[in-house]
Amino acid sequence: MKLTFLGAAREVTGSSYLVEADGVRFLVDCGMFQGGRETRAKNQRAFAFDPRTIDFVILTHAHIDHSGLLPRLVALGFRGRIHTTRATCDLLAVMLPDSAHIQEKEAEYANLDRFHKDMARRDKKTGLPPRDIAPLYTVAQALASLKQLNPVGYDLEIAPHPQIRCTFRDAGHILGSAIVEVWVGEGERRRKIVFSGDLGQPARPLLQDPTPIFEADYLVVESTYGNRDHKSMEATQDELVEAINDTIERKGGNVIIPAFAVGRTQDMLYLLADLTRQGRIPKLTVFVDSPMATAATEITYRHMALLDAETHALMGRHGGAAHFRKLDFVEDVEESKSLDRITGGAVIISASGMCEAGRIRFHLRANLARRDSTILITGFQAAGTFGRRLVDGAKRVRLLGEDIPVRADLYTLGGLSAHADRSALLAWLGHFRSKPRQVFVVHGEETVATGFAADLHKQFGWDAMAPAPGHNVTLD
Repeated sequence: MKLTFLGAAREVTGSSYLVEADGVRFLVDCGMFQGGRETRAKNQRAFAFDPRTIDFVILTHAHIDHSGLLPRLVALGFRGRIHTTRATCDLLAVMLPDSAHIQEKEAEYANLDRFHKDMARRDKKTGLPPRDIAPLYTVAQALASLKQLNPVGYDLEIAPHPQIRCTFRDAGHILGSAIVEVWVGEGERRRKIVFSGDLGQPARPLLQDPTPIFEADYLVVESTYGNRDHKSMEATQDELVEAINDTIERKGGNVIIPAFAVGRTQDMLYLLADLTRQGRIPKLTVFVDSPMATAATEITYRHMALLDAETHALMGRHGGAAHFRKLDFVEDVEESKSLDRITGGAVIISASGMCEAGRIRFHLRANLARRDSTILITGFQAAGTFGRRLVDGAKRVRLLGEDIPVRADLYTLGGLSAHADRSALLAWLGHFRSKPRQVFVVHGEETVATGFAADLHKQFGWDAMAPAPGHNVTLD
């Protein structure tokens, strides 16, 4: 049996792992790399295998860094089933076509830019204009990939292949996210591999805590925040209250919140409603400017059984709308543009969470130079992303073809992360009753992943390593 680390190896995005055993080949996750220009090349390169030879895919959750290359996999010949939870299937029906739309638009803009630059030029070798840049995949290809989804309930064992058994456990990260237990082989040769996926932080809004796992022969565990703890929820709420009241009440500006459409947007709505109910902030005018976030919110409330008791009590059937002065889910493009003419008093939640694409870039362009506005960063910003440049203190940024000074206040609410922090990761790992044969630390920047692997060896005595990209290991 062999395990190959195709992505999220000493980095945070591109989650994908290839398992090969006795003629069976399957993937766990097939994620897109996200970040700067170099990640585009990673996404466009050929797969390290022939997609036609993959028997099936197990998907831990819907985030694009775990699912975003599925349409490309299918377009290049994969014909098997994609096994994942029911809520994840619902989210993918929104997220993959949205991702494809972004790919098409980016290719369209790139080709338009090349046209203007190359109007008077021709390819030096052929004398012809350069070929158009093709999107990574199209909306039609994304829709085609959805036909191969197989929805699975939590805690039910399935057999995607006669030699394979697997069970999805609630990871508490986003709606539908899963820890996957995989049993490979039969009899004495049977081995259990656990893929943590992305683990959620316990005692956070909306979702249940991650399910404890007690044993594994081999463990693949994430380490996004393996080197630090989040702020407490109390401190995070205090900072959110300060940001809202200082911006809306005292300065009269806008609060711009880049937020992942799935998970973080719904968390923010919950927290703003709860703080209003407590009387700590005024009733707000809130715009959720992301068609995908609107759809994800609707899907979230379709799966109320997966949410925790506090969410049921506060949000109810109406999503907490009674706690806002105005709660507007923006669909129309012209209405979205009109938000940038609002000079104060608005809270605008928009995707993408790392500010790499989508409508948030237009709202940042309109507000970054305003001293009375605030940019509220609510989640992890991967290296090379626009959001990371803001967090790192950039004084000027290039955005949508404009050079913009950064004058707005910047708040980072580390306590809202959907990822388990160091203490939560160690607590989840502490449930293991016996030592795994080997532990592979993934989904963390290089220094974090290698450091966390060393910590696991020191604290638990485990054989732990942070595999490099493309590394493969033989599992006895």
